[in-house]
Amino acid sequence: MKNLFLLFSMVIITSAVSAQDVFSCKNTRFSFFSSAPLEDIEAKTDKGVSAINVKTGAIYFKVPIASFQFRKKLMQDHFNQNYLESDKYPFAEFKGKVLENADLNRNGTYNVTVEGTLNLHGVDKPYREKGTITVKDGSIMAGSTFNIHIADHRIDVPTMVVKNIAEVVAVTVNAVYTVVNR
Repeated sequence: MKNLFLLFSMVIITSAVSAQDVFSCKNTRFSFFSSAPLEDIEAKTDKGVSAINVKTGAIYFKVPIASFQFRKKLMQDHFNQNYLESDKYPFAEFKGKVLENADLNRNGTYNVTVEGTLNLHGVDKPYREKGTITVKDGSIMAGSTFNIHIADHRIDVPTMVVKNIAEVVAVTVNAVYTVVNR
């Protein structure tokens, strides 16, 4: 519950913001895909959280690194212990803003640009990525696929497995938001 409170405080800028302005998703889905010469690697989780303020455009995502599930247990172990060091860096976190002034109180599909900072593996890096927000009968769905260069976040790959892990990883995020009740 503490993390959820912190999540909402990141998106709710002032007490003057109406509860109808803030939407949250407690089961945000994240996946990533890495294609390398010797092996494709894919992992998924639905343990992320997100919030969006439809009035200000502020948007926030947080995902526990250890929650990603892989096809092979060994991949999952290496991911957590050797690459992302999930004991030391337990979360990936994005704080940003939707740049367009899309009216998220009206039904429609909006192509948007989101700009902000991703903290991954203890490294903050600015990102500016495209996404889609769909509003239908009071529900908000957001999605995006973007690339992360693992070197940008100081994720080291030992030379003996360099052909197994791609330098660029495609990340997909999907959230279905509901209004936050105060």
